[in-house]
Amino acid sequence: MRASEDQLREWMVAGLDGDAKAYSCLLSALVPALRSFFARRLGGASDDVEDLVQDCLMAIHRRRATYDRTRPFMAWTYGVARYKMIDHFRQGRQHVAIEDLDDILMAEGFEDACSARMDVTKLLAELPAKQARAIRDTKIGGMSVAESAEAAGWSEADVKVSVHRGLKALAARLKDAM
Repeated sequence: MRASEDQLREWMVAGLDGDAKAYSCLLSALVPALRSFFARRLGGASDDVEDLVQDCLMAIHRRRATYDRTRPFMAWTYGVARYKMIDHFRQGRQHVAIEDLDDILMAEGFEDACSARMDVTKLLAELPAKQARAIRDTKIGGMSVAESAEAAGWSEADVKVSVHRGLKALAARLKDAM
């Protein structure tokens, strides 16, 4: 059974206060959540997933003093996980000579992608913050409904409703614009 946000936060706070057993429970409970988080984003590359889980647990341990006890714990945890994943992707990136950069960017549709990203950002800015966050987390960020709900401190139903209403509003705006 998966530990709740409140239980994880309680273990983290107890761990910060010196309770080694609670801290051990926290780290053990985080393994399946982090494994799921990374596996979904890496397409199941199990060696990379396990490496990222371990790197993330070490980063959580090193940065535990930065956790704000008044904030949701899993939002902080997934923030650490995102940075670890970014580091992982950076390690595998291809180096290109600066002279070849224009050709590569044009060939890959870089300008179109930047324009689309700005359009999405503008559209989401027109929505209520809750709907925009739910869409950003689930449809753009790749979080599951459960992960998004846990990170935001909402119910899963609330996330689903916010995504549905937000997408419906965006569809209406786009239909009116055409």
